[in-house]
Amino acid sequence: MVEDAREIVSDISGVAPDEHQIVDRITTAVMEQRLPASTKLSEAKLCEAFGVGRMRIRRALLLLASQGIVDLHSNRGAFVACPDRKEAHDVFSARLAVEPSVVRSVAANASATDLKVLGDHIELEQEAKTQRRRRDVIRLSGEFHVKLAQATDNAVLVRMVRELVARTSLIIGLFANSDASSCKEDEHLEILKALRDRNPDRAEALMRDHLAHIEAGLDLSASEPEDMDIGRILAEP
Repeated sequence: MVEDAREIVSDISGVAPDEHQIVDRITTAVMEQRLPASTKLSEAKLCEAFGVGRMRIRRALLLLASQGIVDLHSNRGAFVACPDRKEAHDVFSARLAVEPSVVRSVAANASATDLKVLGDHIELEQEAKTQRRRRDVIRLSGEFHVKLAQATDNAVLVRMVRELVARTSLIIGLFANSDASSCKEDEHLEILKALRDRNPDRAEALMRDHLAHIEAGLDLSASEPEDMDIGRILAEP
Protein backbone atom coordinates (compact mmCIF):
# COMPACT_ATOMS: atom_id res chain seq x y z
CA MET A 1 0.00 0.00 0.00
CA VAL A 2 1.32 3.43 -0.91
CA GLU A 3 2.17 5.47 2.16
CA ASP A 4 2.55 9.17 2.95
CA ALA A 5 6.24 10.00 2.48
CA ARG A 6 6.36 11.71 5.81
CA GLU A 7 6.40 8.19 7.28
CA ILE A 8 9.52 7.53 5.21
CA VAL A 9 11.33 10.38 6.98
CA SER A 10 9.55 10.04 10.31
CA ASP A 11 12.73 9.33 12.26
CA ILE A 12 14.45 12.45 10.98
CA SER A 13 13.05 15.22 13.16
CA GLY A 14 14.25 18.75 13.63
CA VAL A 15 17.56 18.37 11.74
CA ALA A 16 17.79 18.43 7.95
CA PRO A 17 19.25 15.10 6.75
CA ASP A 18 22.38 14.90 4.65
CA GLU A 19 22.44 13.01 1.36
CA HIS A 20 23.58 9.76 3.00
CA GLN A 21 20.64 9.84 5.42
CA ILE A 22 18.30 10.52 2.51
CA VAL A 23 19.80 7.57 0.64
CA ASP A 24 19.34 5.34 3.68
CA ARG A 25 15.71 6.37 4.17
CA ILE A 26 14.78 5.90 0.50
CA THR A 27 16.61 2.56 0.39
CA THR A 28 14.73 1.42 3.49
CA ALA A 29 11.43 2.46 1.92
CA VAL A 30 12.33 0.42 -1.17
CA MET A 31 13.24 -2.59 0.97
CA GLU A 32 9.91 -2.29 2.77
CA GLN A 33 8.15 -2.02 -0.63
CA ARG A 34 6.65 1.35 0.32
CA LEU A 35 8.28 2.87 -2.77
CA PRO A 36 7.35 0.49 -5.61
CA ALA A 37 9.37 0.01 -8.78
CA SER A 38 8.87 2.74 -11.39
CA THR A 39 7.73 5.34 -8.86
CA LYS A 40 8.71 8.80 -10.10
CA LEU A 41 10.89 10.61 -7.56
CA SER A 42 10.04 14.25 -8.06
CA GLU A 43 12.84 16.51 -6.84
CA ALA A 44 10.31 19.07 -5.65
CA LYS A 45 8.38 16.51 -3.64
CA LEU A 46 11.55 15.05 -2.14
CA CYS A 47 12.76 18.53 -1.19
CA GLU A 48 9.45 19.10 0.58
CA ALA A 49 9.48 15.72 2.30
CA PHE A 50 13.04 15.97 3.60
CA GLY A 51 13.16 19.74 4.10
CA VAL A 52 16.32 20.21 2.05
CA GLY A 53 17.38 21.95 -1.16
CA ARG A 54 17.58 20.51 -4.66
CA MET A 55 21.36 20.07 -4.68
CA ARG A 56 21.22 17.72 -1.71
CA ILE A 57 18.40 15.73 -3.29
CA ARG A 58 20.33 15.52 -6.56
CA ARG A 59 23.43 14.21 -4.78
CA ALA A 60 21.29 11.62 -3.00
CA LEU A 61 19.69 10.53 -6.28
CA LEU A 62 23.12 10.17 -7.90
CA LEU A 63 24.21 7.93 -5.03
CA LEU A 64 21.04 5.87 -5.34
CA ALA A 65 21.57 5.57 -9.09
CA SER A 66 25.14 4.33 -8.53
CA GLN A 67 23.68 1.59 -6.32
CA GLY A 68 21.07 0.55 -8.88
CA ILE A 69 18.16 1.64 -6.66
CA VAL A 70 17.17 4.59 -8.84
CA ASP A 71 17.20 5.11 -12.61
CA LEU A 72 17.96 8.61 -13.92
CA HIS A 73 16.45 9.53 -17.29
CA SER A 74 17.45 12.64 -19.19
CA ASN A 75 14.55 15.11 -19.43
CA ARG A 76 12.32 12.75 -17.44
CA GLY A 77 13.85 12.72 -13.99
CA ALA A 78 14.45 9.99 -11.42
CA PHE A 79 12.47 6.79 -10.94
CA VAL A 80 12.72 3.89 -8.54
CA ALA A 81 14.45 1.21 -10.59
CA CYS A 82 12.27 -1.33 -12.37
CA PRO A 83 14.28 -4.52 -12.83
CA ASP A 84 13.43 -6.69 -15.81
CA ARG A 85 13.52 -10.47 -15.91
CA LYS A 86 17.20 -10.66 -16.88
CA GLU A 87 18.17 -8.35 -14.03
CA ALA A 88 16.16 -10.50 -11.64
CA HIS A 89 18.25 -13.50 -12.64
CA ASP A 90 21.44 -11.41 -12.49
CA VAL A 91 20.70 -10.16 -8.97
CA PHE A 92 20.19 -13.68 -7.64
CA SER A 93 23.31 -14.86 -9.45
CA ALA A 94 25.23 -12.07 -7.72
CA ARG A 95 23.77 -12.99 -4.34
CA LEU A 96 24.78 -16.61 -4.90
CA ALA A 97 28.30 -15.43 -5.69
CA VAL A 98 28.53 -13.29 -2.53
CA GLU A 99 26.37 -14.56 0.33
CA PRO A 100 27.59 -18.16 0.61
CA SER A 101 31.07 -16.72 1.16
CA VAL A 102 29.64 -14.34 3.73
CA VAL A 103 28.18 -17.14 5.85
CA ARG A 104 31.37 -19.20 5.54
CA SER A 105 33.30 -16.26 6.96
CA VAL A 106 30.77 -15.71 9.73
CA ALA A 107 30.80 -19.40 10.67
CA ALA A 108 34.57 -19.30 11.01
CA ASN A 109 35.05 -15.92 12.63
CA ALA A 110 31.88 -14.55 14.23
CA SER A 111 32.06 -13.52 17.86
CA ALA A 112 29.50 -14.49 20.48
CA THR A 113 28.20 -10.91 20.22
CA ASP A 114 27.73 -11.27 16.46
CA LEU A 115 25.75 -14.47 16.93
CA LYS A 116 23.61 -12.90 19.63
CA VAL A 117 22.79 -9.97 17.34
CA LEU A 118 21.67 -12.43 14.66
CA GLY A 119 19.62 -14.46 17.15
CA ASP A 120 17.92 -11.35 18.54
CA HIS A 121 17.12 -10.26 15.00
CA ILE A 122 15.46 -13.57 14.16
CA GLU A 123 13.32 -13.20 17.28
CA LEU A 124 12.17 -9.80 15.98
CA GLU A 125 11.33 -11.41 12.63
CA GLN A 126 9.29 -14.14 14.28
CA GLU A 127 7.44 -11.61 16.44
CA ALA A 128 6.60 -9.47 13.42
CA LYS A 129 5.27 -12.51 11.55
CA THR A 130 3.19 -13.62 14.52
CA GLN A 131 1.68 -10.13 14.76
CA ARG A 132 1.20 -9.93 10.97
CA ARG A 133 3.20 -6.70 10.68
CA ARG A 134 3.90 -7.13 6.99
CA ARG A 135 6.07 -4.02 6.53
CA ASP A 136 8.28 -5.02 9.45
CA VAL A 137 8.48 -8.61 8.19
CA ILE A 138 9.75 -7.45 4.79
CA ARG A 139 12.28 -5.06 6.32
CA LEU A 140 13.55 -7.50 8.94
CA SER A 141 13.85 -10.37 6.47
CA GLY A 142 16.13 -8.32 4.25
CA GLU A 143 18.08 -6.89 7.15
CA PHE A 144 19.02 -10.37 8.37
CA HIS A 145 21.18 -10.74 5.27
CA VAL A 146 22.73 -7.32 5.84
CA LYS A 147 23.51 -8.23 9.46
CA LEU A 148 25.24 -11.39 8.27
CA ALA A 149 27.47 -9.20 6.12
CA GLN A 150 28.06 -6.84 9.05
CA ALA A 151 29.33 -9.80 11.07
CA THR A 152 32.22 -10.12 8.59
CA ASP A 153 33.43 -6.63 9.57
CA ASN A 154 33.90 -5.91 5.86
CA ALA A 155 32.34 -2.57 4.91
CA VAL A 156 32.51 -3.32 1.18
CA LEU A 157 30.58 -6.57 1.61
CA VAL A 158 27.99 -4.77 3.73
CA ARG A 159 27.38 -2.20 0.99
CA MET A 160 27.18 -4.91 -1.67
CA VAL A 161 24.70 -7.02 0.27
CA ARG A 162 22.57 -4.02 1.24
CA GLU A 163 22.34 -2.98 -2.41
CA LEU A 164 21.48 -6.51 -3.53
CA VAL A 165 18.82 -6.84 -0.82
CA ALA A 166 17.24 -3.55 -1.85
CA ARG A 167 17.20 -4.62 -5.49
CA THR A 168 15.74 -7.97 -4.47
CA SER A 169 12.90 -6.12 -2.74
CA LEU A 170 12.10 -4.37 -6.02
CA ILE A 171 12.18 -7.71 -7.82
CA ILE A 172 9.91 -9.34 -5.23
CA GLY A 173 7.50 -6.43 -5.53
CA LEU A 174 7.32 -7.00 -9.28
CA PHE A 175 7.43 -10.76 -9.64
CA ALA A 176 6.78 -12.56 -6.35
CA ASN A 177 3.97 -14.98 -5.75
CA SER A 178 1.80 -14.09 -2.75
CA ASP A 179 3.77 -16.36 -0.39
CA ALA A 180 7.19 -15.02 -1.34
CA SER A 181 7.12 -11.49 0.08
CA SER A 182 9.79 -12.31 2.65
CA CYS A 183 12.27 -14.93 3.77
CA LYS A 184 11.03 -17.85 5.84
CA GLU A 185 12.14 -17.48 9.43
CA ASP A 186 12.87 -21.18 9.83
CA GLU A 187 15.49 -20.97 7.07
CA HIS A 188 17.16 -18.05 8.81
CA LEU A 189 17.10 -20.03 12.04
CA GLU A 190 18.71 -23.06 10.38
CA ILE A 191 21.47 -20.83 9.00
CA LEU A 192 22.03 -19.40 12.48
CA LYS A 193 22.27 -22.91 13.94
CA ALA A 194 24.98 -23.77 11.42
CA LEU A 195 26.85 -20.59 12.33
CA ARG A 196 26.63 -21.41 16.04
CA ASP A 197 27.94 -24.90 15.29
CA ARG A 198 30.88 -23.33 13.41
CA ASN A 199 29.93 -25.39 10.37
CA PRO A 200 30.80 -23.34 7.26
CA ASP A 201 29.89 -26.10 4.78
CA ARG A 202 26.38 -26.45 6.15
CA ALA A 203 25.94 -22.67 6.44
CA GLU A 204 26.94 -22.27 2.79
CA ALA A 205 24.61 -25.05 1.63
CA LEU A 206 21.71 -23.60 3.60
CA MET A 207 22.30 -20.12 2.18
CA ARG A 208 22.38 -21.48 -1.37
CA ASP A 209 19.11 -23.33 -0.78
CA HIS A 210 17.59 -20.28 0.88
CA LEU A 211 18.37 -17.96 -2.03
CA ALA A 212 17.14 -20.59 -4.48
CA HIS A 213 13.83 -20.81 -2.60
CA ILE A 214 13.37 -17.03 -2.76
CA GLU A 215 14.07 -16.99 -6.51
CA ALA A 216 11.75 -19.97 -7.04
CA GLY A 217 8.94 -17.87 -5.54
CA LEU A 218 9.17 -15.40 -8.41
CA ASP A 219 6.77 -15.48 -11.33
CA LEU A 220 8.91 -13.98 -14.09
CA SER A 221 5.97 -14.14 -16.50
CA ALA A 222 4.16 -11.51 -14.42
CA SER A 223 3.32 -8.18 -16.00
CA GLU A 224 5.49 -5.24 -15.03
CA PRO A 225 3.64 -2.31 -13.41
CA GLU A 226 2.79 1.05 -14.87
CA ASP A 227 4.66 4.13 -13.67
CA MET A 228 3.51 5.47 -10.32
CA ASP A 229 3.48 9.12 -9.32
CA ILE A 230 5.34 9.93 -6.12
CA GLY A 231 2.68 12.58 -5.53
CA ARG A 232 0.52 9.79 -4.16
CA ILE A 233 3.23 8.91 -1.66
CA LEU A 234 3.78 12.53 -0.68
CA ALA A 235 0.11 13.48 -0.58
CA GLU A 236 -1.14 15.55 2.32
CA PRO A 237 -3.50 13.65 4.64
